[in-house]
Amino acid sequence: MNIQILCYATFAEKSPENANNFPVYEGETVKDIVVKLAIPVDEVKIVFINGVSADLDAKLADGDRVGVFPAVGGG
Repeated sequence: MNIQILCYATFAEKSPENANNFPVYEGETVKDIVVKLAIPVDEVKIVFINGVSADLDAKLADGDRVGVFPAVGGG
């Protein structure tokens, strides 16, 4: 299976070269992918799967588009 993984803001530097076709195994979760990419789990504040808010424990399916965001501030 393959997904598209999008790492935003300070996570952008962790984006893999194969982000548009990132391999995952059946049963893997967003958290599993975050760990693989060496993104600190406790820094992940927002996750979207196919444009819908999701949890780190959400299981991934072939073709999913996953966005991972840190806390974002502004002002």
